[in-house]
Amino acid sequence: MQRNIEDRLGFLGQFSAVSRVEIRAQVGGTLTAIHFKDGDIVHKGDVLFEIDPEPYQIKLSEATAQLESANAKLALATRELSRAQQLQQADAGTVENVDQRVADQHAAQAAVDAAQALVRDAKFDLDHCRIVAPLTGRIGNHLVSTGNLVAGSRAATSPTTLLATLVSMDPVYLDFDMSEGDYMAFQRAREMAGGDVASKVDISLSDETRFTHRGTLDFVDNELNRASGTIHARAIVPNSDLLLTPGGFARVRLAVSTPRPVLLVPDAAVLADQSDHIVLVDGPNDVATPKQVQLGDLRGGLRVIRAGLAPTDRVIIDGIPSVRPGSKIAPHAGTIHATSDQG
Repeated sequence: MQRNIEDRLGFLGQFSAVSRVEIRAQVGGTLTAIHFKDGDIVHKGDVLFEIDPEPYQIKLSEATAQLESANAKLALATRELSRAQQLQQADAGTVENVDQRVADQHAAQAAVDAAQALVRDAKFDLDHCRIVAPLTGRIGNHLVSTGNLVAGSRAATSPTTLLATLVSMDPVYLDFDMSEGDYMAFQRAREMAGGDVASKVDISLSDETRFTHRGTLDFVDNELNRASGTIHARAIVPNSDLLLTPGGFARVRLAVSTPRPVLLVPDAAVLADQSDHIVLVDGPNDVATPKQVQLGDLRGGLRVIRAGLAPTDRVIIDGIPSVRPGSKIAPHAGTIHATSDQG
């Protein structure tokens, strides 16, 4: 039978998360609550951990009191400046007095700005007593139990306590390595097709015999690894059902040509002839005639014939063990069955 197929390369790949986050506190204190079960799917913004907020509530109250005091001093300085300006206009005050009151008002305003910053700083710490999920994904096991004292740091300038890890699940990456030969075939195919090929990736999981998943090649590294002679590549794969797990392995099939017509025959119809391969065809006078062929890979349970057969050849597919080259045959029409090309 004749079908349109594309050349493919096969690799072994491993899934990895697009994003992996270590959950750490930005403030220190006693851990008072954990709001997830180990292994849960959590959503961005969900509260994961709570740290005792009381010390930070006290800090916020102190900062708020300082702000109120600074506002009162600013109001007094503003009134005194207004009186000094009125006296100057009535020739009862000096320029120096007005300048002093202006400086006092500016100082009071600066004190208000500093107090407002302290309030924002205290509010930041208080807000971060509740640690939320930065992205949607699957969370690992909690590494600290409630009641323990955890260390936090806003910019990680000091050691912090690792609370849990969170990985994104949809989509996921599939990482694999290409040999130098496969990479050159990939590059040649991409060059000939103007970059339109070698982007579709078919995937078969460890418990599957068919390539039932599909991804898109989105990255090829910029140099070959000198030690292994391979180059790293990566596909991105949708995972809406969360079946694919970071760390798992899968077979990868990468298309490196545009579809073209080829002949396919049942693999059982291909016979070994020393170092070559032959198929038997219905020759003149219904005589079994051998034809040497060049084989390709298996597609849908059928063997690709790259060369040696013509579309008009009638290949013998039944009774192969009893048919010998040169023997007389009684030909009849048969049917070649192919499974899905995802197989």
